[in-house]
Amino acid sequence: MKNTAPIKFFAGRSTKPLAEKIALSFGSELGKTTVLEFSDGELQPYYEESVRGCIVFIIQSTNPPAENILELLLMIDAAKRASAYKVVAVIPYFGYARQDRKDKPRSSIGAKLKANLLVSAGVDRVMTMDMHADQLQGFFDVPVDHLYASAVFVPYIKNLALDDIAIAAPDMGGAKRANAYARFLDCHMVICYKTRKKPNVVEEIRAIGEIEGKHIFIIDDMIDTAGTITLAAEMMKNEGAKSVRVIATHPVLSGPAYDRINSSFIDEVLVTDTIPVKDLSDKINVLSIANVFGEVIRKVYNFESISSHFIS
Repeated sequence: MKNTAPIKFFAGRSTKPLAEKIALSFGSELGKTTVLEFSDGELQPYYEESVRGCIVFIIQSTNPPAENILELLLMIDAAKRASAYKVVAVIPYFGYARQDRKDKPRSSIGAKLKANLLVSAGVDRVMTMDMHADQLQGFFDVPVDHLYASAVFVPYIKNLALDDIAIAAPDMGGAKRANAYARFLDCHMVICYKTRKKPNVVEEIRAIGEIEGKHIFIIDDMIDTAGTITLAAEMMKNEGAKSVRVIATHPVLSGPAYDRINSSFIDEVLVTDTIPVKDLSDKINVLSIANVFGEVIRKVYNFESISSHFIS
């Protein structure tokens, strides 16, 4: 079966460099859009070319500020009102994913609200990578393609050709992800346990598993303030680790993150370009996931199976 509808790629302003790479990987280029900004900050995106009858892929990560989410919603709405055949939201970093449940009384569930907004805006499909929790896919009433950055991280680890490596989960919630990497690489696994005084502030961190003499890779979906990973790296170096590297898909890197990383015991931080890295340093290395998205988009467009990309 072959798709006969034309395909077009467009980008929001937060992820334009990555969007250009994704379109190029597919063998296309970005369409032309303009965002009109009123003096009070109100946004009005519009397409400078026809999308009638097209399958429209809109690429935009929804990291802060919140205008990135609103811009994506407005672009979806504009495409539907311009008679696009299908609209696919490609959201490399799905912001607000940490708000996936009520962990305290009288709190919002931001991830569910965001899913509702996307569907209400008219999206037909969502494509994203390394959500904070896999079950967020169930918040949507449209198909969700949940991809994994392990497609670029695992080959990188193998190419280092290190002996005695171990994969570490920074907390109990990351154990499933770490176990997948340990299985692929046929190596030991370490699980960290942390207690928090308040959000983004870690009080204590301990580890279960063999650390001494190992090259440790701490695996996580994102780095925010870098408090957990820098404390974990210090603890592991004190317990005899040969080296400590951190692998995280989304470089949120807020607040003191850059200073903490640069002054830490971490040997290398490996991230992707789902969010632009503002301050590259000797310790931060960025791998592009454009080809992963480009390949999956090609398969979706051609009605081919993408199940192999769902393996974390």
